[in-house]
Amino acid sequence: MASEYPQESINNLIQRIFYVEDVTLGEGNQNFLVRYRGRLRGQDSAADYDWLSEQLKPYNITPLFRKEGDRHLILLMSGRIRPKPYNPGVNVLLFGLTVISVLMAGALNNLEGPVGASLGQLFLAILRNLGSGWPFAVSLLAILVAHEFGHYLAGRYHKTYVTLPYFLPLPFSPFGTLGAFINMKEPPKNRRILLDIGIAGPLAGLIVAIPVLLIGLSLSKVGEIPSIMRPGVGLQLEGNSLLYLLAKFAVFHQLLPAPASYGGVPPALYWLRYIFTGQPLPLGGVDVMLNPVAWAGWIGILVTSLNLIPAGQLDGGHMLYVLLGARRARLLLPFILVALVGLGFFWNGWWLWALLIFLLGRVYAEPLDQITPLDGPRKALAVLALVIFVLVFTPVPLVLVGG
Repeated sequence: MASEYPQESINNLIQRIFYVEDVTLGEGNQNFLVRYRGRLRGQDSAADYDWLSEQLKPYNITPLFRKEGDRHLILLMSGRIRPKPYNPGVNVLLFGLTVISVLMAGALNNLEGPVGASLGQLFLAILRNLGSGWPFAVSLLAILVAHEFGHYLAGRYHKTYVTLPYFLPLPFSPFGTLGAFINMKEPPKNRRILLDIGIAGPLAGLIVAIPVLLIGLSLSKVGEIPSIMRPGVGLQLEGNSLLYLLAKFAVFHQLLPAPASYGGVPPALYWLRYIFTGQPLPLGGVDVMLNPVAWAGWIGILVTSLNLIPAGQLDGGHMLYVLLGARRARLLLPFILVALVGLGFFWNGWWLWALLIFLLGRVYAEPLDQITPLDGPRKALAVLALVIFVLVFTPVPLVLVGG
């Protein structure tokens, strides 16, 4: 240990909570000051971490708790984590731009008849119709705000420095936004806190999205899907998750889109194939014609499913990490990528997601204390998050017909 650190005093602190088997001083390319191997004395490792971290503050040292087989490690790192401040004005500006962009998307979805071929003519048509976009905008933003502030408030509750949400506008698109994210400016203290922050967003978003979807479906009507598409006329079919399929059944008492015929295929096999491939197209059948509120609810469910993909820094990646650990989560990553590449043959947007996850999905949020396990209720919450992912995952988000 460097001479400015009182080695004996710090050793005494460690020994109050730790049975020390061996001590290694950091040198050369090792990035720690000291490594202690052994086992914690008590049963409450989270409390032990909090106590030791507080005791080491005057020495400008950060402790890390790690596991090595059946032994515990305490690593002492030089310096304390001091999150850099950020400018919340950027968050406010992005939110304002997203409000405008989502309003435009709501107006765009309500446009009828010819609007002209140029981008300028389309923009003027959207502006004339802007007032009609508020039901969609309010519904979608309520879901996104609930999701992001679920993360934010959970972070604040656990005294983890997180930013306000960064909303991402996407003008002239059916959604109006690419969603939003918060930035954790410091590592979470332990797995329990990582799980609480990670799961709070999807749960809060779903609590809003499900009522929005059901209200929107109740305002929607079932109509016939053309059996033949006229030249120049396009049709967009939104994909089905199990949750969306059940929501439509709860409101309309039938599975939608209902095909004109199952073509001799057992209904269960037909729906399994349709959910995962979007084929065969249910032309000539009937489907729900979505009200703007229902469209926003469907997008909210889709956003939740994308966030719960079990990889990397996504909410689902946090769930997988806290349940299995980083090594096992990384072993599952190739299977997730293969699944996304396979689904890409039915919706090519998954190829972009597979590329992003390949590039960014191998990095997990590593807690400072990796010894403290999940407690029983949090294990149940992590499993619940994976169950929710199965219910909301939409294998083929959009199918475009004609156009």
